[in-house]
Amino acid sequence: MATPNKVEAVAEITTDFKESNAAVLTEYRGLTVAQLKELRVSLGQDTKFSVVKNTLTGIAAKEAGIDAFEGQLAGPTAIAFIKGDAVAAAKSLTDFAKSNPQLVIKTGFFEGKSLDASAVAALAALESREFQLARVAGVLKAPMSALARTVDALRIKLEENGGAAAAEAPAEEAPAAEATEAPAEAAAEEN
Repeated sequence: MATPNKVEAVAEITTDFKESNAAVLTEYRGLTVAQLKELRVSLGQDTKFSVVKNTLTGIAAKEAGIDAFEGQLAGPTAIAFIKGDAVAAAKSLTDFAKSNPQLVIKTGFFEGKSLDASAVAALAALESREFQLARVAGVLKAPMSALARTVDALRIKLEENGGAAAAEAPAEEAPAAEATEAPAEAAAEEN
C-alpha cells in the first residue's frame, strides 16, 4: 500500500518529467554534498537536479510516458530535469563529469526521444541556442550590410562624378561657345 508521502513524491517527479523538455539520468556515487551543490549552481535556474528513489522514479516515468529510463534505475540516482536550454545543461553536466568522474551520465531523453550517454555527450558538443541564433542573425545581416555598403559607395561615386562634371561643364561649354561665335564672326567678315 502506498503511503501519502510516496504518492506525493511520484506526483512531483511525474510533474517534473512533464514540464521538462529534457532529462538526464545520472549516478552520483562518491560525490560530496558540496560537489552536488556546485553542480546544481552550474546547471542554472532552468534545470532542477534532484536525488530520486529508483522505484518511485520508475513509476513516475511510466505515468509521464517516458521509457528512456527502463533498466537504468539502479544505484544512487539523480536526475537533471531541464526546462530551458538542453544544450547548455548537457554541457554543464558533461563538463562537471569530466572534472568529477564520480558523476556518471547514464541516459536521458530530449524532446520525447531516448538518449544514451554518448548522445548526451553529442548534445553537449552542440553550440548553445543563443550562439546559433546569433550566427543566423549574422548570416541574415551580411547581405543587407553588403547591399548598404554598395549603395553608399555608389552614392559617393555619383557625388564625386557629379562634382567633377559640374566643374568640367563650364570648360566644355566655353569651346562650344567659341565654335558658335567663330561662324558668326566669319559670316560678319564675309558681309
